Amino acid sequence: MKTFVQQLGRIRLQLSNKTQVIGWGMKPDEAKLFFIGQKKTVVTLFGYSSSYEDENAMLEIVRQVISRYSPETTLINIGATRGGLGAAYPVAKSMGFTTAGIVTTIALNYPEEISHAVDYVCFIEDNQWGGKLPNSSELSATSQAMVDCSDILIGIGGGEICVDEMLAGREQGKPVEFYPAEINHVWAIRRAKRLGLPEPDTFNGAAHDVFFKR
Repeated sequence: MKTFVQQLGRIRLQLSNKTQVIGWGMKPDEAKLFFIGQKKTVVTLFGYSSSYEDENAMLEIVRQVISRYSPETTLINIGATRGGLGAAYPVAKSMGFTTAGIVTTIALNYPEEISHAVDYVCFIEDNQWGGKLPNSSELSATSQAMVDCSDILIGIGGGEICVDEMLAGREQGKPVEFYPAEINHVWAIRRAKRLGLPEPDTFNGAAHDVFFKR
């Protein structure tokens, strides 16, 4: 059941006419059917939803990675929002790629955060942003959709949700690549203070510890 604020978010997105929403409360299987219907290899980028310490370096990694693929046969998928890794959407568009995004219905609370450079958006009915369900090894609906709809998974930095999703992709036998990148230091320090946590001694993100190979 969507909240009143989410209903307003839907209306705002419909009026903006900036992107094509495939579904406002989809199940993972429904999103998968849409992606299969595109008849393209789906390259999904995983990373921070908040800003990167060096955004230009992150975008250069994106350019180098996706330049290995053909825009005619490849769709670039991220998390639909414009912040953090979502800054890669305009880069992908400028290189001729069709873009897509998978995101929880919680994002309808923040319609202004949906990227204007994403062609198709699948809102997944979910009450969390992603990762595993509480006290469970099962993925939330949003993360399950991200994994199921992806053919190739590429991480550029990333936190716990990225770890859950990329590990699940690897368990399914899908190719997984990882490139180290630091989260914005000021943001990470402020977040730690807000949560009453010690100041971080590293800004590499949880995915770095799992996937980075020296």
